[in-house]
Amino acid sequence: MAPEIETGTDIDTETTHILVIPYPAQGHMIPLLDLTHHLLSTRRLTITVVTTPMNLPLLSPLLTLFPSNITPLVLPFPWAPGIPAGKENTKDLPPASFRQIIPALAKLRDPLSHWFESHPSPPVAIISDMFLGWTHRFAVELGVKRVVFSPSGGMALSVIYSLWKGMPQGGDQNGDVLFEDVPNCPKYPWWQLSPVYRSYVEGDPDSELIKEGFWDDMASWGLVVNSFDGLERVYLDHLRGSMGYDDRVWDVGPLVPGKGYKDRGGASSIEVDKMLAWLDTCRDNEVVYVSFGTQAILTSQQIEVIAEGLERSGVRFIWPIRDHVTTRQMEGDRETVMNGFEDRMAGRGIVIRGWAPQVVILRHRAVGTFLTHCGWNSILEGIMASVRLLAWPFGADQFSNATLLVDYLKVGVRVCEGSNMVPNPCDLARILADLAYQDEASRQKIIKLQSNALEALSETGSSSKALSRFVNELCELKTSRPKSHIISHNNHVE
Repeated sequence: MAPEIETGTDIDTETTHILVIPYPAQGHMIPLLDLTHHLLSTRRLTITVVTTPMNLPLLSPLLTLFPSNITPLVLPFPWAPGIPAGKENTKDLPPASFRQIIPALAKLRDPLSHWFESHPSPPVAIISDMFLGWTHRFAVELGVKRVVFSPSGGMALSVIYSLWKGMPQGGDQNGDVLFEDVPNCPKYPWWQLSPVYRSYVEGDPDSELIKEGFWDDMASWGLVVNSFDGLERVYLDHLRGSMGYDDRVWDVGPLVPGKGYKDRGGASSIEVDKMLAWLDTCRDNEVVYVSFGTQAILTSQQIEVIAEGLERSGVRFIWPIRDHVTTRQMEGDRETVMNGFEDRMAGRGIVIRGWAPQVVILRHRAVGTFLTHCGWNSILEGIMASVRLLAWPFGADQFSNATLLVDYLKVGVRVCEGSNMVPNPCDLARILADLAYQDEASRQKIIKLQSNALEALSETGSSSKALSRFVNELCELKTSRPKSHIISHNNHVE
């Protein structure tokens, strides 16, 4: 039986009502829920969050902390070919699942229209993920404003928008695509471009919906970016000047969990107290944390090389491995490899099976190095912890993020590139060992970025001011159409 739709009749009419629509991927949902937490903390907004049954548990911390100011709007996950029943988050699906999920979520338009029609105090604005561009035309139809939320940084978003504006062709698969309209003119080989863009097939209905979604992102009323002035000022200014948002670009990052907000993204798969006790026995900055996020699929060869590199390096480490993902593309006996490795590394390292408390790990004084896939959330968490960053981008916006870290800011070391590439284990061991005892001058670059981030989040910092401006703008909004005109189930807004 489909769950009943929450009507939200207990909304506080003295506050401004906002609708938040996340994209069901951990790297997208977590920062948007962090933003929602900070918006709720102002006590000036009442928020309804659209979710599906399997993603509802991610809202539990917010529902506990702000019971009178947040309401979940639980809608059945729309049927889509290739998505098994009960699989409603990309962490449980192959990386290319966006081809099915984005069009599927566009089918929420009709139930959302019914909800708006029946609500006694409907929202005056929609904040939705960058992958949900269809919500712009939906918002125009409703007479409310739509704000894009970008879980990617300013540079990566500039490259993504440039792709969809210019629509370059594949042509020479070995040639570089130059982004002359983006500051510093980054260039990437075709295979490093966004897989969402590379999957585009002209005339295919799902492809055209995705393309129009990104065009609608650029036509939306405003943009919230999980970044900060001291990290990406040139790209944030570029977004303000070239995308038509004018002053309605709010850089509010790094978005971090608020006080009392635990189990962000899921419960840990390890006893945290035992892990922290082990870290307490280690020297400052000697532990390497290895994590490739929730979507990267490691091959057995990659797992073997990482294990060999860690073993050869002599460093202490923590390495979370998600079993149900890594088993999809195994050519060898992974369990034999890992069990032998874990036995030999007992006492020197910890292998976590499942979700790891990444923020807690990174911020421990013993952790000094982070081998990362360069997901934007991981980068920001690494900066906030002032750890050294080793870059191994796999896909999505990760190549742009690695460019920013390694080539422009020069605070990271590139160890490998690509989901099918495998580094030399001896080279990896050398890099790990060298960074474990890196000179103080190099470390100061990361500490400076951490200082910039903390300054941005301070009471008078740029991100705090941007958040205040954003809330003020939301509170000044009113719907521009009477309630009797807000529903149009089948019309397509041009």
